[in-house]
Amino acid sequence: MSRQMGDSHRRFLQTMMACGIVDEPGARRLFQYCCQTHNAQHTPDQLDDFIETINSKLQPLFMQIRKGISEDTGQQFYALVNMAVTDITRMSSDYADNELELFGKTIDLIVSSDNGRVSSTDILNSADTLATKKLKKSETEHLLNRLVQDKWLNEKRGEYTLSTRCIIEMEPYIRTMYQDQVKVCHICRNIAIQSQICENPICGIKIHYHCVARYFKGRAEPRCPACEDFWPHEIPEVRRSHS
Repeated sequence: MSRQMGDSHRRFLQTMMACGIVDEPGARRLFQYCCQTHNAQHTPDQLDDFIETINSKLQPLFMQIRKGISEDTGQQFYALVNMAVTDITRMSSDYADNELELFGKTIDLIVSSDNGRVSSTDILNSADTLATKKLKKSETEHLLNRLVQDKWLNEKRGEYTLSTRCIIEMEPYIRTMYQDQVKVCHICRNIAIQSQICENPICGIKIHYHCVARYFKGRAEPRCPACEDFWPHEIPEVRRSHS
């Protein structure tokens, strides 16, 4: 596929700028629509090449459309990422200093947890320890709603996890800040926060829940793919949901 940027590429980029993140089926539909709208050649298996053409033009602007996966489902997503800023200061134009501090503390709690989740109660308690201006309970709840709405966090039954967008955009920051805590999934090699861990102390590999479901499906006796110890965790079913 040509590396020349055309109107189809520009329309795709404009949509990504508006959405921030789209799942793979959505990206493929958008690819087809942009090509058909501007009478450009559409080859379905050339989506990544099409995006690479856009990325080659975005490079001087320190932007990139980057691929990542949902830790909930394993579904692939595409997100438009600012490469120049690799920490939570990228959000400074949208959030106040004390809100950014609480978001940083929320990331701490999630990454440090055993299952990649944190309760709203724990986040509310963290709001009392801010070095910047303290947040009231109602202000904290409003902030959490905004972080979910802006696709930085996911919420389910009062527990919060890092969204797919957050992991894609913040991966360099997370890897740097939590290099002793964060590992990659042994199966898919992507960063693993919501995951199960091998309990063998000399092994300790992590596997995403959705990778666990797929890897151990149909196996009578699940064993660690690295050390072959018995895998003691409950094997989840493959889930299909949006992040």
